[in-house]
Amino acid sequence: MRWGRTAVLATVTAVGAGAAALLAGRVVSDFSVRPRGAAPAAAGGLRVHSLAAGRVELTRSWETQRPGRYALEWSDGHAVVGDVVGTTAQTVVRRLESAGTDGADPLSVGTTVRITPQVLTGDPRSALGLEFSEIHVRGELGPMPAWYLAGVRDLCVIAVHGIGADRRQALPLLPMLTRLKAPVLVVTYRNDEGAPRSSDGLTHLGETEWRDVEAAIRLAVDGGARRILLYGWSVGATMALQAAARSDHREAVRGLVLDSPVLDWQDTVRRQATRRGVPGPLAELGMRAAQGRSSVDPAEFDRIALGDGLTVPVLLLHSADDTVAAVGPARALARRREELVVYEEYAGAEHEALWNADPQRYEATLLRFLTPLL
Repeated sequence: MRWGRTAVLATVTAVGAGAAALLAGRVVSDFSVRPRGAAPAAAGGLRVHSLAAGRVELTRSWETQRPGRYALEWSDGHAVVGDVVGTTAQTVVRRLESAGTDGADPLSVGTTVRITPQVLTGDPRSALGLEFSEIHVRGELGPMPAWYLAGVRDLCVIAVHGIGADRRQALPLLPMLTRLKAPVLVVTYRNDEGAPRSSDGLTHLGETEWRDVEAAIRLAVDGGARRILLYGWSVGATMALQAAARSDHREAVRGLVLDSPVLDWQDTVRRQATRRGVPGPLAELGMRAAQGRSSVDPAEFDRIALGDGLTVPVLLLHSADDTVAAVGPARALARRREELVVYEEYAGAEHEALWNADPQRYEATLLRFLTPLL
């Protein structure tokens, strides 16, 4: 709460209440239109209390108590932890699946760590031993880096990471997709590292970014793919949904996988602010400023989010405990288009961390959905 109150008081004192509201709303909107920092499921300032064979004891927090697989990061180190095996009033004991990378500072008692969903680092070859090509998708702003993993199917999977994440978000799913012999294109889009910057450097909540997904569809189709499956996380899932509805190549799209999609952008913008301690009225101003800065069309966004015009099968994955994208709109979409939507809901999982919460269930659900499409 301190951040929000301090910002409001300082701004009011400097320039007066009316101008202050506009300026403060713009500052708060940066949480959504200039996303940065860790994923919602990440947390820092945690300490390693003890280590034993295959076990690590960590500071107790909401994040360290979540079920599933996560990474620990420190200085230049990276380790992977599994299920919770015990708790005390102040600590959590988890299985230690890997203790760190070669050449990095070792994980040791007293090390301050951050827990994050990113269990895999590097690229498909270094992380998983999978061969791939580094290519570029040519979008309207210029070439955008992409990983391409070859396959023999005529169905190409295009994976679109969430805003604030990067291509590594797709790494855990690549072994399954390659076993299914599907070509996979893991893309970037405007304002990503290595990709062209937009003139304002802002994210537009998918309103412009979906055209970069369309460019990836065009590349895949020109390369011989007869069918496309779009797979997205968070706003990347929103982009996939928009591309399926708006692209000139939408007839090639034969399925969608939407993980933690942002279907109510106004609520998500407010949540991005209130999660950082911004008071409700100021969060509302931030939402209105974000709408103006992103040029999002609320009516068109809502129409697509409700599934109007949806014609292909959808696997919709969401969490009841998502603090960024409320679960209600996902449930509503599943009910409204139940003839097309397969809906899976997870408990105890944070935004974009559904695979982490239950990798076996997640992959089994994905396999059941994909098999008939192949």
